[in-house]
Amino acid sequence: MKVYFCGSIRGGRQDVHVYQRIVHKLQSYGSVLTEHVSSAELNDRGENGAVAGDKGIHDRDVDWLRQSDVVVAEVTQPSLGVGYELGRAVDMKKKILCLFRPSSGRTLSAMIRGAADGEQFVVTDYTEDEVEKVLEDFFISLKQS
Repeated sequence: MKVYFCGSIRGGRQDVHVYQRIVHKLQSYGSVLTEHVSSAELNDRGENGAVAGDKGIHDRDVDWLRQSDVVVAEVTQPSLGVGYELGRAVDMKKKILCLFRPSSGRTLSAMIRGAADGEQFVVTDYTEDEVEKVLEDFFISLKQS
């Protein structure tokens, strides 16, 4: 299984420790095409040394999105890029899990929470302590459908 993981890069890297935990668990389900999103070496300026610049990053990531079987997005830290990726994933009819931590004090965008249909697009509130269980339940439900 190919997993596309979304998390904020230029929108802020405050949750990188959570991304690392998520990506580690996702690797038990398959290949994580975007594991670099969890790298502590990435800062909010993005990838250094990207040969083709922003266009190259966009085209590479959209290609990975096309290849993916499922999309998992940590959406607590607002990010224009993550929102864009989710919109493209919906258009591609990908199975999507969005993870949101209410303890952040933020309110999740209505465009994300309102897109949830419980089947193709799932939004789950969670705490850091339960993220592995939430992922496990999601991947079990994928196998059953």
